[in-house]
Amino acid sequence: MTIRVLLADDQALLRATFRILIDSCEDMEVVAEAADGSEAVSLARVHRPDLVLMDIRMPGTDGLAATAAICADPDLAGTRVLILTTFEIDEYVAQALRSGASGFLGKDVTADVLLAGVRTVASGDSLLSPVATRTVIARFLAAPARGARLAVPGDLVALTAREREVMAWVAEGHSNEEIAEKLFVSPLTVRTHVHRAMTKLGARDRAQLVVIAYQSGLVQAP
Repeated sequence: MTIRVLLADDQALLRATFRILIDSCEDMEVVAEAADGSEAVSLARVHRPDLVLMDIRMPGTDGLAATAAICADPDLAGTRVLILTTFEIDEYVAQALRSGASGFLGKDVTADVLLAGVRTVASGDSLLSPVATRTVIARFLAAPARGARLAVPGDLVALTAREREVMAWVAEGHSNEEIAEKLFVSPLTVRTHVHRAMTKLGARDRAQLVVIAYQSGLVQAP
């Protein structure tokens, strides 16, 4: 299947560079380009892309507002948002994750890392830049935000003990393979637990599962 990508960045030269890079891959294509957040939301509703490559800082409607609008639209439930930013560790990133973004990368990443990131997020997994340490992510996700609904411990009542355990390991940044080694099970079993937890909690993807884990108190910020 071809991954359909919408580019949202106010720099035309950067969009052109990303388009050339993405269109050079057989498994993905750019379906539209937006110069600001408002245009990104409009084009997303028209084209319904699999993924939006979103810049945070744009004139007018910024990437944060656009991400929130896209992720809150039930008609765009199949659209993922991957944030691209020059500021990898700051509160903007946490706000984007709270709003439903599936992850983020710095604009200084290599072409191979960017393309791998697009494939990862389009497949339904989350992508947190290695530069964003667990401590920083935990700090911002656990902090209350104006207008944001904090998850509460009661939200986890539907989960089994193993699902909560796996969710905690996910929130601490471990991969399915790493969790499988710790629990002496297969990566496929871990993936099943992750997807069941996501379904029960209404999480769009792995990134939102991390947000819920911290906001519900399942995992404590360092």
